[in-house]
Amino acid sequence: MSGATYIGISGWRYAPWRGSFYPPGLAQRLELEYAASRLASIEINGSFYALQRPASYAAWYAATPPGFVFAVKGNRFLTHMLRLREVEAPLANVLASGVFALREKLGPFLWQFPPNFAFEPERFEHFLSLLPRDTDAALERALRHEPRMEGRVMLDPGPRRPLRHAVEIRHESFVDPAFVALLRRYKVALVVADTAGRWPQFEDLTADFVYLRLHGDKELYASGYDDAAIAHWAARIRAWRDGGQPPDARLIAQRAPPRRAARDVYCYFDNDIKVHAPYDAQRLIAALQGP
Repeated sequence: MSGATYIGISGWRYAPWRGSFYPPGLAQRLELEYAASRLASIEINGSFYALQRPASYAAWYAATPPGFVFAVKGNRFLTHMLRLREVEAPLANVLASGVFALREKLGPFLWQFPPNFAFEPERFEHFLSLLPRDTDAALERALRHEPRMEGRVMLDPGPRRPLRHAVEIRHESFVDPAFVALLRRYKVALVVADTAGRWPQFEDLTADFVYLRLHGDKELYASGYDDAAIAHWAARIRAWRDGGQPPDARLIAQRAPPRRAARDVYCYFDNDIKVHAPYDAQRLIAALQGP
């Protein structure tokens, strides 16, 4: 039995997509519904720039079909500004801001770190220890939100469900087996990030799922993926979702991960500048449906 596969895009509101991916005349308020009718998942990236509101998350839930999954990009205030110092209250704010309104469509949280953020084991482990593993733990932390959040919180997580977290790193100091060991201890996924060679790209398996971000293989955020590249990533996804890893996987740590019968895979195209992302996602979906 293979793991589930969620192929999608990072964000959905891009002006160049209108009249191209989105049909001419389609109202902006219908763009998410349109994208979700053709893709299995979308990464919410507005949450990276600012805390979103419960009404927005509820509207996104309503606009998408059963079985759809959202990944939520963690707020950059924690990762880029505070740089993981004194993040307890800001993390509570993120969890209280409305993510529970996604209900069963709430998928992994993505925590992206800037290129100048170096690996400091103690600080990083403290952050990993704060990340809630299920919605009950998330509610417990969300209740500690700052007073300024009053009037814009949603604190009803519904039935208990597991939560997943993934981290995307961009500094060479993370190429350290101790980093991989930390991720495995806390069952947090290392993002496999194709960044046209700009930042580290490694494929160590550290959780019960894989999180893949395809930013462009030749030009960051801009270049599309040709048929050979799509076939390359389809083969890797098949290996991951069957519980294994590609034989040529680029690894930080040589110690093998715990064996699993299957892993879920989340894959998001972020090469949106030239309207490649939604089409490349559809092509990858088709490739995975083939032999």
